[in-house]
Amino acid sequence: MDGMSIGPRELSDSCVTETVMPRPDAPDAMWQHTLRRPISSIGTGLHTGRRIALSLAPAPVDTGIIFRRTDLDGRIIPAVYDHVVDTRLSTVIGDAAPSSPLRVATIEHLMSALCGCGIDNAYIDLDGPEVPVFDGSASEFMFLLDCAGRERQAAARPTLEILRTVRVEDGDAFAELSPPTTDGLTISMSIEFAAPAIGRQIFSARVCAASFRRDLENCRTFTLRHEIDALHAAGLARGGSLENAIVVDGDRILNPTGLRRPDEFVRHKVVDVIGDLYLSGAMIHGDFHGHKSGHTLNNRLLRALMADTTAWRLHGAPLHKGQIGRVAA
Repeated sequence: MDGMSIGPRELSDSCVTETVMPRPDAPDAMWQHTLRRPISSIGTGLHTGRRIALSLAPAPVDTGIIFRRTDLDGRIIPAVYDHVVDTRLSTVIGDAAPSSPLRVATIEHLMSALCGCGIDNAYIDLDGPEVPVFDGSASEFMFLLDCAGRERQAAARPTLEILRTVRVEDGDAFAELSPPTTDGLTISMSIEFAAPAIGRQIFSARVCAASFRRDLENCRTFTLRHEIDALHAAGLARGGSLENAIVVDGDRILNPTGLRRPDEFVRHKVVDVIGDLYLSGAMIHGDFHGHKSGHTLNNRLLRALMADTTAWRLHGAPLHKGQIGRVAA
């Protein structure tokens, strides 16, 4: 963006247990990464139905993921859990003031792809209030990130180690993070729907670049046929179609091409979890267990975790907090 720049996000007061630079021969996963070059695309917003231009660009060490609304003079929204202002149908970050236009919706698939590719620092420019949905999965974002390339940076990656279990519940639904049973992030998710086409599904995976590409990236968002009219009446899902979402009607899949995987529904929920957890500002080392968990519980879990500083330990770079709307001179 010409004539505009922002510095690294302000540091939080969280305790950092290890800040040493990785050895030159340290594994790639210990270093921060950004994009090698900018990349752009245009797509439709799932809920607004608007055509929106999306650009991804490299960012300096310790910047994190920063969204910039180019239609609002480049005002920024750092992708951080406590900037989440709505979770009813997607994850929305921005200014909490009800009348404020400074928001970005449907960020979860892009955030998931950034995590899956191991991108720590990037500027995300949008000329509208929503990230394009593309085909309803993370595939297009992975394609864009692959085209942009990945570049190692001379700084340690922030990793958040879970020390004790933190859990949030809503009726029979729950989400929890527990100390890791293996290296990195492991996700175990179960869902249960009355629609026979979905039913009860369970999926578990250790999250890494290979498993994300193999098991998760092409799994699409979904909706129930009987909910669509209510969504349209509320001014939502204006950009939804069989080209960017699975539509379920009882025991039928209405998409002519059917499902990409028999358990595509629960796998997509795992994609959502990865994107929502990446709003921690770090790669999480721990085990996630969820049942019927959505964006609301995922964000509640992060807030509960970060509020209890005895439940986690930070390694590498410090976590960061950013100011919404700030544009540096």
